[in-house]
Amino acid sequence: MTDDRYNVPGLQRGLQMLAEFRRDSRELTGAELARRLDLPRASVFRILQTLEQMGFVERVGDTSHYRLGIAVLRLGFEFLASMELTEFGRPVIDELSAASGQSSQLVVRDATEVVVVAKIAGATSLVSAMQVGGRLPVHATALGRVLLGGMPMEALSNLYAGKTLAAFTAQTPKTLVELHRRVAEDAERGYAISQGGFESGVSTVAAPVIDEHGAVAAAVSVTIPSSHIPPEQQARLVALVVEAAAKLSRRIGGGAPALPRHQPQPHRSSNLLAQAQPA
Repeated sequence: MTDDRYNVPGLQRGLQMLAEFRRDSRELTGAELARRLDLPRASVFRILQTLEQMGFVERVGDTSHYRLGIAVLRLGFEFLASMELTEFGRPVIDELSAASGQSSQLVVRDATEVVVVAKIAGATSLVSAMQVGGRLPVHATALGRVLLGGMPMEALSNLYAGKTLAAFTAQTPKTLVELHRRVAEDAERGYAISQGGFESGVSTVAAPVIDEHGAVAAAVSVTIPSSHIPPEQQARLVALVVEAAAKLSRRIGGGAPALPRHQPQPHRSSNLLAQAQPA
């Protein structure tokens, strides 16, 4: 439990200000920040001046708009580089990408968002939200459902208290009850699949990485440039992703996830994914 007596208000406001710069609000004015944070404009101006001098924000040309500066990017990359999980995970997803012919990722959860911490590009050219540093909604993605790790309904309700489940496609869970059901099903299965469920024309197969406490620490995934994965490819992809997640679990000292109870069986008459050239 933290003691508010030791908070530094100026630092707290500066960090809150930086957090306001997001994918949908890359550039903001001092007036917009003052309104969002309910702070006096004079205070916002002084904080912006300090952040600008340190390189954490920069002015956009000769306008009154600001955007994040290079110092934020530097900190982010230093953090990712220092993460043991990323260090151990990168060669695992590299092998996964080589074996599957698809882009592979390592992701973690930050509250209700999925954060991509490492990515290996596949043989196919795929433009998607799955870029290093990219954030995706937990509730609307297979990755997010895996990262929730079978979270009980009470904990799920606390996590989403005061939040709404934004709809992205017809496959997006509309209620916490529906989300909880799908999270439980994926945890029971040992992996999750999304076929065009978040990004049109992109499918994902994901499996959990288990830490030494038996909790989900991260997820490993592959993304496929298609809104539908043929059954004979799906079986092989699931097996590769589950094995990669188990390998990373062992490397970080955790217990390997149990083999999926309902893992699809490979199509006997085809090893299409192993032999076919990437589309």
